Amino acid sequence: MKISKNWLLEWVHVDSTITELCEQFTRSGLEVDGHNTVAAEFSGVVVAKIIAIAPHENAERLQVCTVNAGTQDWQIVCGAKNVAVGIKVPLAIVGAVLPGNLKIKKATLRGVVSQGMICSAKELGLADEANGIMKLPNNAPLGINVHDYLRLDDEVIDLNITPNRGDCFSIIGLARELSVINSVPLKKIAIKPVVATINDSFKINVTASEAVPRYCSRILRGIDINASTPLWLQQKLQRSGMRSVNSVVDVTNYVMLELGQPLHAFDLAKLNQEIIVRYAKNNETMTLIDETKIALRSDTLVIADVDAPVAVAGIMGGMHSAVSNTTQDILLESAFFVPLAIMGKARRYGLHTDASHRFERGVDPSITITAMQRATQLLIDVCGGKAGPISENV
Repeated sequence: MKISKNWLLEWVHVDSTITELCEQFTRSGLEVDGHNTVAAEFSGVVVAKIIAIAPHENAERLQVCTVNAGTQDWQIVCGAKNVAVGIKVPLAIVGAVLPGNLKIKKATLRGVVSQGMICSAKELGLADEANGIMKLPNNAPLGINVHDYLRLDDEVIDLNITPNRGDCFSIIGLARELSVINSVPLKKIAIKPVVATINDSFKINVTASEAVPRYCSRILRGIDINASTPLWLQQKLQRSGMRSVNSVVDVTNYVMLELGQPLHAFDLAKLNQEIIVRYAKNNETMTLIDETKIALRSDTLVIADVDAPVAVAGIMGGMHSAVSNTTQDILLESAFFVPLAIMGKARRYGLHTDASHRFERGVDPSITITAMQRATQLLIDVCGGKAGPISENV
């Protein structure tokens, strides 16, 4: 499990260096595989806005961009296809030094002066590959140092959480550990209950109650799944070893990392009549979200509608009910699955997921509703929409 030091310190204030934090985790019985900075060093790169674009008079593949960094305009010759007027970008001005000790100088490209370089994520050492220049959020302040704006002073600790420490599979769990070690209070981050503004709910039928003592769901309607995931949230996912997928999946992954409670979002339009939490029928088949088709065994816990399974409980969702770029309404799931009901099932089907890793080791059953509220709050902030009441089967 990879964790961001900056994210960790949002929950608990300690003045320890990264090396001291690693030593504290080791002394508490956790295995530390290592630590590293999130980006290579660079300087002289600022937030700028492209305010005009003109064709290069001597090269079809190049364009001449006028870029404003707050107090001054710069002329930049650029060959990236995704340049556009109005977007904000990282601008390496003359004198900047990029990773690999690449020094930016005033240059003449095919007869046109270029006073710097608009950078890609790869050129800043933030990605292995890049498809064009890096776009920054519209609210990024012009002229601010990009290294500071992206909080690239952060470091990542790589932990190998042992099976007996399921309580440490989250930011809050690890912060709690540091709180005890350093005798400092654990900060409280406000998680406000989201009041339902619509009355919609979906029928839930838990037939395997001994394996699923708590199952919660909530409808959210009118979301914009194509809304951009905020940069701060993307960064936290990335520094935890996760890629950004879409705004809904990103929020559920964020809450799982933060609180330790895996969540799942179904496309409501693809569910038929009701959710049934049951054991699979022998040789019942389903296609998982990664497009793998599996034949289920009768001791495998599934989430189903009246037609067929839509998820392998606590492990992975199905392709049929997965959210997509056309999803408008979702059914959000937050549940407690008994570890013995999940244990070994992921390996059986050749799977290994962040959710199964946590459920096998035990998730705190007291945070089911808290995680649902946290995810609802973030989803509405990011995607908009209206929330129904929380349905709870206990």
